[in-house]
Amino acid sequence: MAGNSVGDNNKSKFLHDEVYESIPPNYDLINHLFTGGMDICWRKKAARETVASHPVSVLDICCGTGDLSLSVAKLAEKDTKVTGLDFSRPMLDIAIKKAQKAGCDIAFVTGDIADIPFPDNSFDSICIGFGFRNLTYKNEKSAQYISEILRVLKPGGRFVIVESSQPAPNAKFIRFFQQIYVKYIVSFLGRIISGNSAAYQYLAKSAANYYGAEQLRDLLLKSGFSRVTFKRLFFGAAAIHMAVK
Repeated sequence: MAGNSVGDNNKSKFLHDEVYESIPPNYDLINHLFTGGMDICWRKKAARETVASHPVSVLDICCGTGDLSLSVAKLAEKDTKVTGLDFSRPMLDIAIKKAQKAGCDIAFVTGDIADIPFPDNSFDSICIGFGFRNLTYKNEKSAQYISEILRVLKPGGRFVIVESSQPAPNAKFIRFFQQIYVKYIVSFLGRIISGNSAAYQYLAKSAANYYGAEQLRDLLLKSGFSRVTFKRLFFGAAAIHMAVK
């Protein structure tokens, strides 16, 4: 896409217009290709962490087509209210159909993470599945996004992130394989399946260059969370972070 770099100050517009408004029909398939199908298991692990503190209210931000929201709703206690938030209406339309088919009572809301449409201290737990990279990778609104997450999270509340990461230092083969797989195979398949080369070039590049687990932990602590732990997945190719307000 000539003349539209995701490093420019219009990155949020690029993500909305070129990525998440244009690829919803193939989004789930590409996610599975991106992770070799492991994202399904990883989301379930993140959902378990999200409900571990027995929350009454959960917000899934950047919920996309609703896979993490559904996992949380299925694992949460019966009276837990689950809400999914995303700025892509086409994504939410798919999420609503999934929830109806699964018989899950989830409220899906259209909104921007830069201005989350809920009062302060609204949620016991907040989670995000493979969306935090887009909020924080070379994004001029990164601090604003994290500030909003902290604002609507209750004191002592838990923020759970499952996201691509960098393999541990001693996993050199995994790191090499990840770089080749993401740079060439995923980018190629994404372009063929979706027809949107700009979107998948961005997704591949951001995944290959995103923070390692320790770096993301440090970012969360500097941003105002009181305690952050993480678990590496598949030798560090992805990670789950648990941050407490």
